[in-house]
Amino acid sequence: MPFAVRRLALLAALAATLAACGSSAPATPSGPPSPGTVAAPREVNLITKDDVFLPDALVLFPGETVLLHVINGGLEVHEAVIGGPGVQAAWEVAEAAVADAPPGPTPVVSVPPDVLGIRIVVRSGQLVDLVWTVPAEAAAGQPWIVGCHIPGHFAKGMQIPVQWAAG
Repeated sequence: MPFAVRRLALLAALAATLAACGSSAPATPSGPPSPGTVAAPREVNLITKDDVFLPDALVLFPGETVLLHVINGGLEVHEAVIGGPGVQAAWEVAEAAVADAPPGPTPVVSVPPDVLGIRIVVRSGQLVDLVWTVPAEAAAGQPWIVGCHIPGHFAKGMQIPVQWAAG
């Protein structure tokens, strides 16, 4: 399929998803989620818009494997950094160092290798998929969140909690 057709299809799917998120109709309950496995990862959608994430919490099972679909429905580059306070602080410092970079793609930044967590960068209109096994010990420590540390975004409230489900 040509690139332009795939991009148009992605944008149409994104528009439908965003429209559904704004609907005031009650959602039909589908029952509680079940933890994903390596053989059958649970699909989880995370939408970034300018200054917000949808849904308003990311539900994960400690130790499960997920296929995380991160979709940028905003006009700016965003990122989803998933981890505890140390992870969030490390990325905030790393991103702050390039706050005055010229406009364009986010400069390459990194954190120390011993910092756990994940980071997914998504440009406007982009979908990024990641298969990830959530650390089993994650729920035992400090609360985790999803944050965007593109300069200024975290301070504007672009963060949501991770809620730990019982398996």
